[in-house]
Amino acid sequence: MLTSKDQELAVLLSALSLACKATARACNKAGIALLFGLAGETNATGDDQKKLDVLSNEIFINTLTNSGACAVLVSEENEDPIIVDPTNAGRFCVAFDPLDGSSNIDCNVSTGTIFGIYERKSTGLASVSDILRTGNDLIVAGYCMYGAATELVITFKGQGVHRFTLDPSLGEFIHTHANVTFPEGGGKKIYSCNEGNSSNWDAAIKASVEEFKAGSKPYAARYVGSMVSDVHRTILYGGIYLYPADAKSKDGKLRVLYEGFPMAMIVEQAGGVASCGLFKGRIQRLMDLVPTSIHEKCPVILGGKRDVDLVLNKYTE
Repeated sequence: MLTSKDQELAVLLSALSLACKATARACNKAGIALLFGLAGETNATGDDQKKLDVLSNEIFINTLTNSGACAVLVSEENEDPIIVDPTNAGRFCVAFDPLDGSSNIDCNVSTGTIFGIYERKSTGLASVSDILRTGNDLIVAGYCMYGAATELVITFKGQGVHRFTLDPSLGEFIHTHANVTFPEGGGKKIYSCNEGNSSNWDAAIKASVEEFKAGSKPYAARYVGSMVSDVHRTILYGGIYLYPADAKSKDGKLRVLYEGFPMAMIVEQAGGVASCGLFKGRIQRLMDLVPTSIHEKCPVILGGKRDVDLVLNKYTE
């Protein structure tokens, strides 16, 4: 409310924080409540669904549709967009990945939720066109990380990046850091990518990673395999996160609407750079993409200017 003076947006963010708390609770109790393992289905993008994927998705859909603030929802776990009944619809459209990094659930490694919020432009019954928009139209983006602590990171356009930590004794998110930015000069020399895919990378990405590893003081390699965890560390410590396109996934692996755009907005608001590298014949800023389907994919290169520029210069060379 202090930031936006927008009561309906405050209601929406309150609903999102409630869904994050419920998901954190489910993750914490997964072993006790027998929530580890597969649900026996695949989601809209062909990934195997874990039991916690299904549960967290139901939590977010129920919370958001009943908030009275949403008109359109897009989830990684649902093939089609959810159009909220007009009698209960509000001004906003939310794209979300309810449980990012769910392949790490069974070994108790950090997972997270990613979301991006648009304000709808149409009147009457909402449609998918209200959310199929460039990342520049996002008004709020955020992620919640379920790790040693539960941490909620949110950015409002032009208002900086803010960190909140869940206090279990209060059951509330406490504002702990304002105006989070990348370390000056690029921070620690860390590269984060799945080098198991390196044989399928293009020449520029291969050359970039080889340069990161070269010299008397090479970069450190850090890769969790949960985008929320890897990007969170990259923002706080510095370095670069890469999930490029490759010979197997020519359009990349990460989804534009609920992974690429929100993380790109947060990284840029924190003073970093968000790029696709060379994508569809030209070097593109990630936020400038115009999605044509809700589960569209793109390559992702996120980090400080020092390291992202090195990669983009390799493409130029």
